[in-house]
Amino acid sequence: MAENQRTIKSEVKLCGKGLHSGAEVELTFKPAPENTGIVFKRVDLEGEQEIKALAEFVVDTSRGTTIENKGVKVCTIEHVMAAITAHGIDNVYVELNNVETPIMNGSAKSFFNAIQSVGTIEQNTPKDYFVVTQKMEYTDPGKGISITLYPDDNFSLNVLIDYNSKVLGHQYADLDTLDNFEKEIAPCRTFVFFHELEPLLKHNLIKGGDLENAIVIMEEKVPQLELDRIADLFNKPHLQIDEAGVLNNIKLQFSNEPARHKLLDLIGDLALIGKPIKGKVIAKRPGHTSNTNFAKDIRKMLKKDVAPIYNPEAPIVYDVNDIKNLLPHRPPFLFVDKVLEMTDSMVIGMKNVTMNEGFFVGHFPDEPVMPGVIIVEAMAQTGGILALSSVEDPKEYSTYFMKIDGVKFKRKVVPGDTLLFKLELITPIRRGIVHMSAKAFVGNSVAVEAELMAQIVKNKN
Repeated sequence: MAENQRTIKSEVKLCGKGLHSGAEVELTFKPAPENTGIVFKRVDLEGEQEIKALAEFVVDTSRGTTIENKGVKVCTIEHVMAAITAHGIDNVYVELNNVETPIMNGSAKSFFNAIQSVGTIEQNTPKDYFVVTQKMEYTDPGKGISITLYPDDNFSLNVLIDYNSKVLGHQYADLDTLDNFEKEIAPCRTFVFFHELEPLLKHNLIKGGDLENAIVIMEEKVPQLELDRIADLFNKPHLQIDEAGVLNNIKLQFSNEPARHKLLDLIGDLALIGKPIKGKVIAKRPGHTSNTNFAKDIRKMLKKDVAPIYNPEAPIVYDVNDIKNLLPHRPPFLFVDKVLEMTDSMVIGMKNVTMNEGFFVGHFPDEPVMPGVIIVEAMAQTGGILALSSVEDPKEYSTYFMKIDGVKFKRKVVPGDTLLFKLELITPIRRGIVHMSAKAFVGNSVAVEAELMAQIVKNKN
């Protein structure tokens, strides 16, 4: 039985300071409708600017993952993303009133616990998994980095870190199932090397860092005067440290806590694919740059235009007579012959283009080409079938164009071609507004693509 999408049951709020900005910030998780995805909202800005948590919006990976859209940024999102992923949430709004998420204790524990305190709820639309069907790999040989995805029925991760550190050594961490995230990964805190502290501060970073939200690792014993100088830079109390190791002398959650934290970061960054993963991840020396670059590569692959497969032996959803019961259009202005597949958010239609089409009489007599506007109309009619199937009595309604954006004509459509139309909801239908991405294929090639918006209106009869 297919799993359905999930969102948070009710809103929940956390407050803290940003790791790098040091600013106080309030973060609120809120429920979101099906197919919304994970969306960050800057409520401190006019219009409550939104940024989808997708890899193509990543603009910076220096000591954290930052996303930006139209000049609006949200920084250090990886721990929040990991907690959301661990709860199996597909749709949620993350509102914050500053540029950076709160660091809390440097792990994902506070975010995980906040979501757990209100719980999640199943929605009506099936989950859309990224199912790994073949080995995929990202490498940076110069830095010894590799991240590999293998086909598997479940999501699991194995991470190796190596910083050429006498204190850390080689560390491994693994997670067989997200069910173990709460105990094995969520409490693991971020870490930094002592020699990095001053340069990071000079680059206007870690202004909110302290010994409560980060593990500081000393590779060598440092003179007390140098310890005191760094403490003064951060306006922190002086500490006495007698040997190399963990600066704050606190007990680690696990002996391999740094490796587990890198696994936590990897979960959060790979969530920027925009879909839950079914596959096994094996990563060597991962970091935010490699993680998000790999996520970008996967996003590009997922966005490639894959034509629907037409099997003439497979049962169809609607034939032309069924379509006439849904749409008010009639020949010669009905341009959909069949509906091959339909879900709550997607529809695939078909049109056989013959020489008998009326428009070929004048377009053009010696070089018959299907008019681009007719192809757009055919895509809209296919989308209208999905839209009108959502109302109780479709014959009482019609759909009317509101907007057509981003139209691209990529190849001619001529007599003898078979057009396959694939339309997907960009946002759920609300107040009768239907917003869809549309593609028309001939064979494996995109002939036309566009973004369409229409309104469902009740007829006046």
